[in-house]
Amino acid sequence: MEHIVAVFKNKDVMKKILFTFLAFLIFKAATYIHIPLINPAVITQFFDTNDSGIMGIADALTGNALKNYSIIALGIGPYITASIVIQLLQMDIVPLLKEWQEEGETGKQKINQLTRYMAIGLAFVQALAMTFAFNQSGDGIFDLLGFDPTFVTYTYLAIVMTAGTAFLLWLSDQITLKGIGNGTSMIIVAGIISGFPGMISSLVGKYFRGTEGDIVGFNTYSIFALVMVIYFAVIFFVTVMQSSFRKVPIQYSNRPAGSKFQGKSDSHIPIKINSAGVIPVIFAVTILSIPTTILNFIPGMSASTFGTWMQEMFTYQRPLGYAVYVILIFVFAFFYSFVQINPEKIAKNLQQQNAYVPGVRPGVETENFISKILFRITIIGATYLVLIASLPIFASMIFGLPAYVQIGGTSLLIVVGVAIETTKQIKTQTQEQNYSGFIK
Repeated sequence: MEHIVAVFKNKDVMKKILFTFLAFLIFKAATYIHIPLINPAVITQFFDTNDSGIMGIADALTGNALKNYSIIALGIGPYITASIVIQLLQMDIVPLLKEWQEEGETGKQKINQLTRYMAIGLAFVQALAMTFAFNQSGDGIFDLLGFDPTFVTYTYLAIVMTAGTAFLLWLSDQITLKGIGNGTSMIIVAGIISGFPGMISSLVGKYFRGTEGDIVGFNTYSIFALVMVIYFAVIFFVTVMQSSFRKVPIQYSNRPAGSKFQGKSDSHIPIKINSAGVIPVIFAVTILSIPTTILNFIPGMSASTFGTWMQEMFTYQRPLGYAVYVILIFVFAFFYSFVQINPEKIAKNLQQQNAYVPGVRPGVETENFISKILFRITIIGATYLVLIASLPIFASMIFGLPAYVQIGGTSLLIVVGVAIETTKQIKTQTQEQNYSGFIK
């Protein structure tokens, strides 16, 4: 409670919080600005029948901007994709990027600039392809024009949507500089949270007003209470897991302290249980959804034998697709964890700092020791990701929830993770102000 009071007493922190909320309002208002020349009702109808998989996740991350086909329909997804690609290319694939990574702040600025250029390029290509695909699926989105669109029309709309993504990147930068938290993460969270009221309203309509054909009675009230209890229990569980980490003890031998040398001092390396974050789930859903999304854009293909087999194989609500889904999450969890936490690099840094893990020789043995710990932790983290990612599937089957009402899932992982980091940042900024006043 005292931390909350300290936040309200701190004018600088309150200004940053208010600025962040203002940015959220601007973001939400932009989701209702449709791009010109198109019939948004056609795209809305498409999402009403295809609200799961990568399309549903993309729409949730953009705050329904994709479903509305607004000027920010792409969100900052292209920037996230570009960031992941650049991060992977730094793994001895492109030597120049690795050199920039080792140049400190100057290299970091070069990498950020390259990432933004790549994001703008990806946004243009994605907007061009997506608009063309939507126009080819079912009723055309240009029916209101009265003429067939040309390449110039597609290019114009792609430029408009690319400009929307560029605007969101600028807005996220303003949040980072003048607001609270990482701007990119906060924009994603704003889009997800903006959909929560609609989810609660749908639950109330289903279980209290019987808007979806259910008979309202004691049984429906009990189910609603059970769903809400499970929802808050999942939030608590995710919060605990996102904050959990394994401490690897290390010791510094004869570490310099000023002009003197002190004896060995103890410390530790924290390794998060879920060091890969939500990336494995997003990758798994993306790979599974690409074939089925392409099928939806091809008229008549979904009803064919090949289309039925593909849907069985790549739809994670089906038994075979779910098995592939789980395997992909485990594979990406291990891959991304070892990318984020490089045991070889950690062992090298420890050796350079004259540090060591008690009972383990420096060098290769330290690398193997950290790799074993990371492997065991990643098994727990990947299992946790599978459990959270599977909750919406089983909750929908058990409670008959609509596809847009999810207990757990990718959105909850993102919101909880960003909330924890933002809370830490607010607490740190409040404490810094208190310390400066004490020194004065």
